[in-house]
Amino acid sequence: MPATTANPVHRFLVTGGTGFLGQALCQSLLAQGHRLTLWVRSRAKGLQMYGPAVQLVTSLAELEPDAAFDAILNFSGEPVLGPRWTAARQQVLHASRSGVTQALVDWVAQAAQRPRWLLSASAIGYYGTQPPGDPAALGEDAPPQPIFMSELCQRWEQTAQGMSAYGVAVATVRLGVVLGTQGALPKMLQPFRFGLGTQTGRGDQVLSWVHLDDVLGVVAHLLSRLDAAPALLPTGPYNLTAPLPITQREFTHIACAVMHCPLALPVPGALLDMLLGEQATLLTEGQRVVPQRLLGEGYRFRFEHFEAALRDIEKRPV
Repeated sequence: MPATTANPVHRFLVTGGTGFLGQALCQSLLAQGHRLTLWVRSRAKGLQMYGPAVQLVTSLAELEPDAAFDAILNFSGEPVLGPRWTAARQQVLHASRSGVTQALVDWVAQAAQRPRWLLSASAIGYYGTQPPGDPAALGEDAPPQPIFMSELCQRWEQTAQGMSAYGVAVATVRLGVVLGTQGALPKMLQPFRFGLGTQTGRGDQVLSWVHLDDVLGVVAHLLSRLDAAPALLPTGPYNLTAPLPITQREFTHIACAVMHCPLALPVPGALLDMLLGEQATLLTEGQRVVPQRLLGEGYRFRFEHFEAALRDIEKRPV
């Protein structure tokens, strides 16, 4: 819907706008009448997705000297689940997160007009992993760990905080597994579509998830304060997960029920370790992350229960 006085037009510089999450976010912002400039790697891909609805740049140097944005939405990042985490692959993952973020900080440092706010993505990998059966819920004050996924997120967030030196308020959203027709969920469900749905590892590892609609809802919730006084702008980390995490065993049984497929034999964690290396921890370990700050601010999740979220996603066209 077009922007109104109650819902004013804002100008956003966006990274990651051609990815699964960024594309959904950009389409939502465009529908509200906002003006977007996307920093993309492929102009052709951006044009295919958006046509003339957005401004596209493949380098921040292409921005006009007097370019002005109300906020930067930083959602760039190569998928973590994929090739083994060799030293070269780790460097790619860091470059697509903290590297892109540092370039934004450097641009803001010399910008004639600086944005008021940066919203930067992060992930619940920040918290590392929890021991089997650990019932503790991890709020935003839970500590990180000295393992790769945690260090990846720590560096990402620390780089984003560099923008505060230039008067920009900085908030980060630590995303759980985002449920949608793209992203991680289709890969997780693929075995079930072939009748091979199975539990991975012990089964008691916790999956902290969030429906794509709630990601967009939380961003809108935070953006609603964009015109507030500087002291009232959202800052610091927000856990962006549904309030009710589930175990991997529960995920398997719910997926089998929703997709009407049999339950196959479990896949041993040792086999995943052999196939994926350190990356196997994404499947065999978990974190019970809760959105304490969002709940405290009164945000109401549209999807609190995993089964309802999965049934909704399964009804949507791919």
